[in-house]
This record gives sequence, C-alpha cells and structure tokens, in this order.
Amino acid sequence: MKKDIITLGIESSCDETSVALVKNGRKILSNVIDTQIPIHEKYGGVVPEIASRNHIEAISRVTKKALLEANITFNDIDVIAPTYGPGLVGALLVGLSYAKALSFAINKPLVGVNHIQGHIAANYITYKELEPPFICVMTSGGNTQIIYVKDYTEFEVLGKTRDDAIGEAFDKVARVVGLGYPGGPKVDKLASEGKPEIKLPKTHFDNLDFSFSGIKTAVINLNHNNPNINKADLCASFQKTVTEILIENVEKAINQTKINTIALAGGVSANSYIRKEFKKLEEKNIKIYMPDLKLCTDNAGMIASAGYYNYISGKRDNLELNAIPNLKL
Repeated sequence: MKKDIITLGIESSCDETSVALVKNGRKILSNVIDTQIPIHEKYGGVVPEIASRNHIEAISRVTKKALLEANITFNDIDVIAPTYGPGLVGALLVGLSYAKALSFAINKPLVGVNHIQGHIAANYITYKELEPPFICVMTSGGNTQIIYVKDYTEFEVLGKTRDDAIGEAFDKVARVVGLGYPGGPKVDKLASEGKPEIKLPKTHFDNLDFSFSGIKTAVINLNHNNPNINKADLCASFQKTVTEILIENVEKAINQTKINTIALAGGVSANSYIRKEFKKLEEKNIKIYMPDLKLCTDNAGMIASAGYYNYISGKRDNLELNAIPNLKL
C-alpha cells in the first residue's frame, strides 16, 4: 500500500450533490457542494423527485470541479467511496450509480459508506489528533443517536430517538411559527432574539433513548392557542429544552461508558446554542469536539474520510452494492 491514499467521496443522500478528494482520511484536497436549498425552499421541504433530478444534472459537473480544485486526475485516485444509505432512495441511487460506473471505468476499488459514519468522520478532518474511542452525539434531520465509537469502523448505538429526529423537530417548529425551510438555521437565528422562559415538556427513558414528538406538539399547541405568543421566546425555549435533553443523555452515557471524550456530528451540531452549551461541559473535565461548520451539514469530504477508514480496514464492495434508504449504523 502506498504512503498516501486519495479517496474520492460522493454524497447525494438528500439535497446536496457533493464530491470531494481527501488524502489519508484527514486532509481535504477539494470538497465541492452543490446545494438544492433554494430549489426546495418554495416547497417548504425537500421534494424527493426534484432532488433526484437535480443530482443527475449536477453529479458530473461537480466531479469535474472537485478534480480541478484538487489538481489531480482520475489516475491519482485510489478508492471511490459513495454514500449508499441512509437517505432518499432516488437521491442515493444517483451518486451510487455514478460511483459504480466510475469504479468500473477507471478500475478503482468501490467502498460504500454509511452516511452516519460519514458525519462522525467529519471530526477527523477538523481534529487531526482525534482518535477513537469516544462518544458521538449524532444530531441531524433524519437521525438522533448517541454512538459509542469504539474504533474507526466499529460502533455501538447506545441510544436513539423513538420518534422524531431532532432536526425534523427543528424543521416542524420552524414551519409552525412561519419561518419556512430550512428550519434549523432560522430557528437558531430567531431564538437568539428571545428569552427561553417558556416551560416545555421533556420525555425521559430509563435508557439513553430520546423522544422529541412531545416537545414538538407542545410548541405547535402553544403557537396555535396563543396567536400573540412571542415567536422568538418560543424558539429560544424549544432550543434550550432540546439541548438540555441531549446533554442529560450524554452525561448518562459518560457515566455508563466512563469515556469523557464527546464529539458532535450532523447538521444540527451547527446550532450556535447547542455548541455553546456543549462547550460548557469542558468545565466538568469533559473533552468536546465539534466539526467545522462547513462539515456539519452533508458533504463528500466526511464521506471520503469514512471511506478511507473502511478501505484500510479491508472493506470492498462490488457493483451489486445497492442503496439502502433506512440503513443502520
């Protein structure tokens, strides 16, 4: 195996078409992201069929741009790593089909990547010194999990949501108070203007699982029954309560595993309030890692990083690799 390994990552699980070149799993040579947010904004959320069509239009162009920015050719690539789940099946199939065709055409190994593993790996790019084991708090539009990262390719889910993912709850709250899509950044912005003084319910379990449907429903009812309610205060209270829920479970995970290194991951980890409150845990001798903001949301850099670790651990996939929309870690 040669000293430097160049991984071409492809991400198309939702509404971002992204291609990246990453060296040795840690150094980004290029990370091109073609976002569809302006397209889906007018619909109030991602329309799967439209997302798939736009991935088809963008994938080749984005790949060429990524190669150009990295100043390398297809011959320099050692491995091709596409996301194959979880995500929207049509969107996943575009990136995966392109990756399989490319793997066949240039005779390079194909290594599929779990999108959740990719989010975890975003921390390896931001922090060159970070190594497993650690606890990862995975918060995104489709997933909320506490994951024990035992090694680069070995994971144990300690707790997960039983209903809505936290990002889904943010989007629904944004829609209810009239902020539109994408909800997370808009709730974060409006919450900064409010006071978190409205009491909202928390659902607790004996284990490390989450539930966000109760707090989401409470926000909807408060907004519906009180037309003059302060929307900024409501958003601030929602944001504060869900952050408390996350931190309470993380502290339980630390007590359970005796591991006090915590990494955030996923689109919701870009939330300014969540980042600020988690940073405070360092006062309790807990080490906190948070990916660069540009690596929190979907991107191929994180997929390439995860693909690299899959590759050096011996994982290989053939051209029968299929998209799995509900893929588990």
